[in-house]
Amino acid sequence: MYHVYILKSLNYNRSYVGVTYDLNDRIEKHNLSRVKSTKVYCPWILVHSEQYSTLSEAKKREWFLKCTPQGGKLKKKILEMAGMAARRA
Repeated sequence: MYHVYILKSLNYNRSYVGVTYDLNDRIEKHNLSRVKSTKVYCPWILVHSEQYSTLSEAKKREWFLKCTPQGGKLKKKILEMAGMAARRA
């Protein structure tokens, strides 16, 4: 199973959307500063994840959350429910 996930930084007003096959391992890599795009914003917590049977489906959902107005609104709502306002780009 592939996972689309949303992380939030505990120390900064930042969020991150990604895709992975092994969710626990990927979160660990984020928190050990092994992911270039997130290492300066550690630590991260998982606020949302979804499972998909194919990588193609998961990447489509990731793209939706990152690149479309509707996905941005959904991501913002998920972050608000997790107690974090989405940052403005």
